[in-house]
Amino acid sequence: MFLRIAVTAQTVALLLQAVTAGLLLASPGGWTAHRATAPGVVVTVLLCLIAALVSRRIGAIVRAAGMLMMTLAQMALGMAHVKSLHVPLGVLMFGVSMVQLARAWSVSRTETASPSR
Repeated sequence: MFLRIAVTAQTVALLLQAVTAGLLLASPGGWTAHRATAPGVVVTVLLCLIAALVSRRIGAIVRAAGMLMMTLAQMALGMAHVKSLHVPLGVLMFGVSMVQLARAWSVSRTETASPSR
């Protein structure tokens, strides 16, 4: 359950980052909003890694560690203003998070649906 909540929070945080990135393009105050919501992404990605470690699922740990590496690269690219890599990486991160979210919810559903033996 902790992993499902963590991955859901991560996906919402990444979606919020995408929304504020759009604001960044549309309004002068968008940069401030985008920068202010960035720590939320970092926190939720770390929360996902902790949840994956607690769950002791190797696949979940590898995916969470990969997301952390992408987040660190994303931060560096954003601070360096390398938009040509920052934007596509953000899109990739949201896609990966959606896959993680689907896996977290489907695994839990499968586990609860299967009878105990």
